[in-house]
Amino acid sequence: MKRMPVRGEIWYVKLPTDPPDKAERPVVIVSLEARNKHPRANTVLVAPLTGSVEHEVPTHVRLSPGETGLNLSCVKGEDVTVVRKESLTESRYPLRSLSNTRICQIADAVRMAMGCPVR
Repeated sequence: MKRMPVRGEIWYVKLPTDPPDKAERPVVIVSLEARNKHPRANTVLVAPLTGSVEHEVPTHVRLSPGETGLNLSCVKGEDVTVVRKESLTESRYPLRSLSNTRICQIADAVRMAMGCPVR
């Protein structure tokens, strides 16, 4: 059996909204550990990363290479989605995990994308 994803980890997945010819993309696991570890929960909540870093986008959370082990990237709060655990692929090289503080910043970006005030 494959290892279960952990909140804050970066995995790869082919998102259903991506074009057919697009390769797997990095995503950060943002769902609660109870969901991630539950044997009957077959999905996790993820936030996709993009290398297209735009300035001053309130629904994006900018991440440095030192935080992730990837190039400069942004988490896209407006694109948070659910994926099947079985569709996740671990990175071939070690990546870093995001802190709870960063996960909460992503949650704030999702709130902004929904038109809700940040707490």
